[in-house]
Amino acid sequence: MFYPEELVEEIRQKNDIVDVISSYVKLQRKGGSYMGLCPFHNEKSPSFSVSAAKQMYHCFGCGVGGNVFTFLMEYENYSFVEALKHLAGRVGVTLPEAEISEEAKRQAGVKARLLEINKEAAKYYYFQLKSERGQAAMNYLTNRQLTEETIKKFGLGYSNQTGNDIYQYLKHLGYEDDILRESGLISFDEKHKVYDKFWNRVMYPIMDVNSRVIGFGGRVMGDGLPKYLNSPETKLFDKSRNLYGLNFARTSRKQNFLICEGYMDVIALHQAGFTNAVASLGTAFTGLQANLIKRYTGEVLLTYDSDEAGTKAALRAIPILKEAGLTVKVINMKPYKDPDEFIKALGAEEFQKRIDGARNSFLFEVEVMERDYDMNDPEQKTRFFNEIAKKMLQFTEEIERNIYIEAVSKKYDIGFDNLRKLVNSYGARLGTGENYKPKEYTERKGKNLPGKDLPAEGMRQSQRILLTWLIEDLRLFGKIKGIIAPADFTEDLYKQTAELLFEQFEKEGRVTPAKILNHFESKEEQKEAASLFSLELSSEMSTKEKEKALNETVQRIKKNSLEMQSKEAIAKNDIQTMQVIIKEQTDLQKLHISLTDG
Repeated sequence: MFYPEELVEEIRQKNDIVDVISSYVKLQRKGGSYMGLCPFHNEKSPSFSVSAAKQMYHCFGCGVGGNVFTFLMEYENYSFVEALKHLAGRVGVTLPEAEISEEAKRQAGVKARLLEINKEAAKYYYFQLKSERGQAAMNYLTNRQLTEETIKKFGLGYSNQTGNDIYQYLKHLGYEDDILRESGLISFDEKHKVYDKFWNRVMYPIMDVNSRVIGFGGRVMGDGLPKYLNSPETKLFDKSRNLYGLNFARTSRKQNFLICEGYMDVIALHQAGFTNAVASLGTAFTGLQANLIKRYTGEVLLTYDSDEAGTKAALRAIPILKEAGLTVKVINMKPYKDPDEFIKALGAEEFQKRIDGARNSFLFEVEVMERDYDMNDPEQKTRFFNEIAKKMLQFTEEIERNIYIEAVSKKYDIGFDNLRKLVNSYGARLGTGENYKPKEYTERKGKNLPGKDLPAEGMRQSQRILLTWLIEDLRLFGKIKGIIAPADFTEDLYKQTAELLFEQFEKEGRVTPAKILNHFESKEEQKEAASLFSLELSSEMSTKEKEKALNETVQRIKKNSLEMQSKEAIAKNDIQTMQVIIKEQTDLQKLHISLTDG
């Protein structure tokens, strides 16, 4: 951190979170907390809670949460340092000049200069679009029915036909070849010739969640190839971790995100009022992008192209999004190819109707499967129903599975009981605990043996629950001492949080969640760490029920940790460590933590 921890904590303590948030949100006291309408999503009933005791906030509607720094970073779009300076000024604390290492200075300097270069390039491209040389590009955009306001909002521009135009401009501003080489805007060949990465293209600045330009996309004017070109990977730009339009969509206050294929789809949707649209950046949708979306919403609607390629892209994205815990629906845009074409033809009102009628992703997958079978052929129809039955096994809850069986049986005129028996027969053959996984899932996950570990999300939930318990009941630190340590938390962020939590209790005999959040500088990390302390634990559980739940949770976490340690020891052929692990596994089976003694 650039500032001493003690100083950061002093500033946090002097800025009461209720006072700070009250200047932005109308709060009303309710029990031990304060409630109000969440400023980060659209709602009619208050679900935004601010705790004076924890000095944290949490929205039970959209899941945002954090301390006083996080709130300003999210609401005002501040960096951590900007939020720190604002709050320091609010309470009259003078911040010293930050001391950082030479390497940290160099790295921070490189990133800062790359951001400057991208900002200057975006301004230059925008200027060129407005010039006489950019007339063809401007005509292209206006022919696509984009307004002046939209062009300005997205910072669209034009790269001239000259081979080294942006290079000459950036050199004129004083940037050296070394830093320009890292920007991804300039190419240097073996003969030391220099030329622009983008030329004769409409330019789409790609921004991060803080609206800083981190890269570019370019659409060629004319018949050149490739039609679309993105910036290469740089210290700023990783296309698998970013989404086009996210800087606008995250503040849209809509209940879901629309995921498109291209820049123009996002821009057309935003112009039509659908400001929750984003797009992947010229690559197949990734788990990192799904997790990024999960920070802002729990539901996504796929608006991929309606052609075969778009359908395949949707089928690949669905399991990735579901694995991240998102609800997925698919919008039918036929007879039009994409959202841009649809809106131009029928308008925003009709597109909203398509949103309202979006199909459940599972039923969409079934409809696509149907295309591979001749439903007039009894043999092929039977095969189709068998494939559906296997696919149904992905639903582990019987109630949910029966609901889908009912929906499919009605659509395809097959008896509910007949289809259910078929599903159950496949379940019996596969054995308990193993579920049918779509081909795309198994290809990504590799071999998935049943009955070995809890699913990843279940383990994350167990670790979240234990962290919540620890701050709610400090006695548990003594109860789990010698059994659970921070190293037993297998998620990186959870492990880091646990280390801070255990250290704080060891030194101070108490825990302050809001203080722990000071150690995370990015809004995303603070939000995720805050969620660990915001689970609602049932207050209606008896002591015996709590004791049982605690023992089960501790055993799950420790068992998972020991299994991971065991794999490492086997890989290293470490017999001594394996013997220790086996003893711990044996002792774990006899473990019982009592909440009534001591």
